Amino acid sequence: MGLTRGGNRSAIQAVGRWVRKQPTRIKAALAVITAIASLVFLRFVVHDHDNLFVASEAAHAIGIAVLIYKLIKDRTCAGISLKSQELTAIFLAVRLYCSFVMEYDIHTLLDSATLLTTLWVVYMIRFKLRASYMEEKDNFAIYYVVIPCALMSFLIHPSTSHNLINRVSWAFCVYLEAVSVLPQLRLMQNTKIVEPFTAHYVFALGVARFLSCAHWVLQVVDSRGYLLTALGHGLWPPMVLLSEVVQTFILADFCYYYVKSVFGGELVLRLPTGTV
Repeated sequence: MGLTRGGNRSAIQAVGRWVRKQPTRIKAALAVITAIASLVFLRFVVHDHDNLFVASEAAHAIGIAVLIYKLIKDRTCAGISLKSQELTAIFLAVRLYCSFVMEYDIHTLLDSATLLTTLWVVYMIRFKLRASYMEEKDNFAIYYVVIPCALMSFLIHPSTSHNLINRVSWAFCVYLEAVSVLPQLRLMQNTKIVEPFTAHYVFALGVARFLSCAHWVLQVVDSRGYLLTALGHGLWPPMVLLSEVVQTFILADFCYYYVKSVFGGELVLRLPTGTV
């Protein structure tokens, strides 16, 4: 058993070294092939693809639970980006507003719970554990993402029958969610070493983003493109899909190193220069 486990670990490490040596175009092609294979697998294994979106929100909730455990157990917020948490709270609050006025379903309840726990994390970092907050490392200027997302939401938004404010708000939360993790990735790039609980949290976000993206892509495939027309016309439908793809690939590189670290038996994740 030990030899088998050791052999599997060596094989994974060998594959990891081979992938790392490949040029960027080959790595991108491998990532696309892996994503397509995963989508095909999910299409045949998960019969109701709406469950993928629920699973996405559940994965996000698990990630937040890991952060809460870290804050309570270790009494430190080192390695956690306050700015990412604040961006997450913003897009969740806007999405919750849209959910109340536009649909109100199970996702409204899930978003409510996730928003409350995210606000608690923000409160703990700002007031209770401020001494351990890596403010100098958390140096991503959030207006770099908030302002472009706001401008884009005015230019490209749904063309449904809802009023303009609701449609722009819907677009804003979609765009902001896609890039809300960037401050967290910048902080980890600055520190180079990611402790386990933070790594688990970011990996959970990566899983959540992929499941959400899979939900949209498979829904479009199953409806033979009808879902795109149901979302409206113009640039909005492809922008929804693009936002899902972008937020998935933003975290793909980190998730690769996370999986490699776990299979390598390393408790602390060390990121190479230029990873995120």
